[in-house]
Amino acid sequence: MSTKGAQAFLKQMELDVPAKTLAGTKTHTRTGARPATGKFPLVVLSPGFKTPGATLTGLAEDLTSRGNVVAVVDHAYEAAGVSFPGKGILPCAACGKVGPTTFQPAAEGRAEDITFTLDQLLSGTSPWKRAGMVDRNKVGMAGHSLGGAGTAATMEKDSRVRAGVNMDGPFINSGKSSGLSGRPFMMLGTEADHSPGDDTTWDTAWKQLEGWKRWAMLTGAEHMSFTDLAPLAGQLGADDPEGLPGKRAAEITRDYVGAFFDQQLHGKHEPLLDHPGKTHPEVTLQHHAPETPSSRP
Repeated sequence: MSTKGAQAFLKQMELDVPAKTLAGTKTHTRTGARPATGKFPLVVLSPGFKTPGATLTGLAEDLTSRGNVVAVVDHAYEAAGVSFPGKGILPCAACGKVGPTTFQPAAEGRAEDITFTLDQLLSGTSPWKRAGMVDRNKVGMAGHSLGGAGTAATMEKDSRVRAGVNMDGPFINSGKSSGLSGRPFMMLGTEADHSPGDDTTWDTAWKQLEGWKRWAMLTGAEHMSFTDLAPLAGQLGADDPEGLPGKRAAEITRDYVGAFFDQQLHGKHEPLLDHPGKTHPEVTLQHHAPETPSSRP
């Protein structure tokens, strides 16, 4: 993030951290990297409400290292700190305007954003010069919070997305299209808020999903544990002493989301999705559904 972008984001989130500290965060990403040859699955990432796509950098880097093209979407005017070409740092015009009565149209708006993004990346005349790297038959999506709701909403309307992950977001619909036509879907949330009965939209969604599906919960995690804000908070000494350390939360998020797309887009069997075992004792698979022949993209 730029210093101005970080300043706007920190102000919106009411976080007492110097903007230069956040903007100066080192990553494993660099511009001008030479792309690998061949075609690869595409994974689209959508951040939560108020938060820019930069907060999913760690997950994006990990998915890229696994052999995916990754597109992180900034939803203009829905987050603080978003830099738009030619316009500078955009205000979060929607902040304070999304609530129980407006959440569904907000998620549907995310779906429109993603469909537009896919149109740009997958068309035969794509303006992106690296579009030839993308295997158009292997497209996945994951989102956090509103981005998670937007993932399900996108899959309901856009059959190009073959597999999806909702990280701690609600679901907005319970219609016929909510079954996602048997496409694989994983629900990854906090134990505190997304155990059965806590968020009835998850219970409803689970019953309606028709294909391969998993419902995984993280003990001790908080809503932002699935973003870079968790490990960054740990580095600043702000971990919850009674909760899941931010660094560990980031590791689990990468492991599970990565395993999901490894299995669904790359065809690799991932035992982690069936049994967390001793390596991931913080994870509970609340529900388990056997794989069916129609559940693979």
